[in-house]
Amino acid sequence: MRKQMVFVIDMKRCIGCDTCVVACKVENDVDTGRFRLKVLDSHRDPIFEKPKGNYPELSQHWLPTMCHHCVDAPCVSACPTNTLWRSDDDGLVHLDVDKCIGCQRCDEACPYDALSFDAETGAADKCSACAHRVAEDLAPSCAVVCPTRAIHFGDSLDPESKVSHLLATREHKVLAESRGAKPQIYYLEP
Repeated sequence: MRKQMVFVIDMKRCIGCDTCVVACKVENDVDTGRFRLKVLDSHRDPIFEKPKGNYPELSQHWLPTMCHHCVDAPCVSACPTNTLWRSDDDGLVHLDVDKCIGCQRCDEACPYDALSFDAETGAADKCSACAHRVAEDLAPSCAVVCPTRAIHFGDSLDPESKVSHLLATREHKVLAESRGAKPQIYYLEP
């Protein structure tokens, strides 16, 4: 049975603690200086508006971001060696590091700045949604460790899943929608 695995991130619940970033680095043995997941905040990133309100009633939001596992992934079509591909089984974008020639075309094509490159191997790296965990019906480590339960992961084609329920009942958006990549990270409005 075909699945479409997605991330749903509740911006109202995220507190910017970076626990997901640390869990991702530990789970996937990501080197210092490289990231598969980042948490952007309204003070440091230009895609956000500045904090809203007047002191002492200010609001600020954080935005966990990683590979958006796009349906029409520009990185996949830009890759000359088929290093990147989208799985028909789970809808995730996978990477075969052994095929990567380090041309960085995928990075140039990605609207989400979701790829990094290992200087030693010359190969690309990105969020795999912890595919090794997903294969065992486990959630990615970022979703498991989130102390506020802001990160959800599941099959959007399953009407009984938590992600389907959240998408059906809460207003949400995707980033860079105009690029036409059909990203599979949905951000619930705060």
